[in-house]
Amino acid sequence: ILTEAAGEPTIIQPVDEESFHGARLVFFTGSPTFARQHAPAARRAGAAVIDLSDGLVATPGARAWIPTLDSLLPPPPPAAGTSEGGEVYVSPSAAAIVACTLAAALVPLSVRRLAILFFQPVSEHGQPGIDELETQSVKLLSFQPIAQDVFDTQVAFNMLSRYGDASRERLSDSRDAIAAALRTYLDGRAPLPAIQLVHAPVFYASAFSAFAEFDPARQPADIERALQAASVRIAASGDAPPSNLSAAGSTEITLARIERDSNLPGGFWLWGAVDNLRLSAANAISIAERLLAS
Repeated sequence: ILTEAAGEPTIIQPVDEESFHGARLVFFTGSPTFARQHAPAARRAGAAVIDLSDGLVATPGARAWIPTLDSLLPPPPPAAGTSEGGEVYVSPSAAAIVACTLAAALVPLSVRRLAILFFQPVSEHGQPGIDELETQSVKLLSFQPIAQDVFDTQVAFNMLSRYGDASRERLSDSRDAIAAALRTYLDGRAPLPAIQLVHAPVFYASAFSAFAEFDPARQPADIERALQAASVRIAASGDAPPSNLSAAGSTEITLARIERDSNLPGGFWLWGAVDNLRLSAANAISIAERLLAS
């Protein structure tokens, strides 16, 4: 297929057994089905596979990796099973990276409880989800009937805990996938956070709210230092709090200043945002850089 990318002609070729010949690293960034279909050929060619699709999580020997956390939690060993050909590395979703980062960073502070609520953008459901939110927004503003082919409900100007019954997209499936990624990566090395997921009527980037409970003597500055040690950026005093707009284009996890809960001693609230596409991509690139350096 002859197409265009960044103003230059580009040829897209079909994938077959020969596509991976001579490749050292292969990234799978599309659908889970595509990754499961073609990863065996990449591995037979001797390439290391880096999966961003979640399609290879159950592959025997697959290894989840968040390189920025290596100083806090060494990478877990490969999963039990027989691995044939090149190794498989899983780059978790942005939400899973955020949750693992918060959990790992707070281990030295003896966190008692951690719960995280993610506000999920429609870009997590690919281009069809983006297109449906766009068309719904335009049609609602002009008082026209809206299409509901993807979500089977109104997602524009609306917060939701679930989509329509006829939708193939399930927030509960996304939440379960994040929870499973946390169990795999943290695996008893850090307390597992409670996870909740809701739909937000935005295109890109994810905001999140987290509640953490410590000994009442703990200070906000202690928590901020621990998070900064895990490569989390804390907004400076006087800065606007992070949002899905400010996070777009960034590869960092950004948090507002930590705030105490008004009623619960030892309770603290964290507000943050992250570019859901770029964070996972940056993590995959970090995996590749570590592999090339080894």
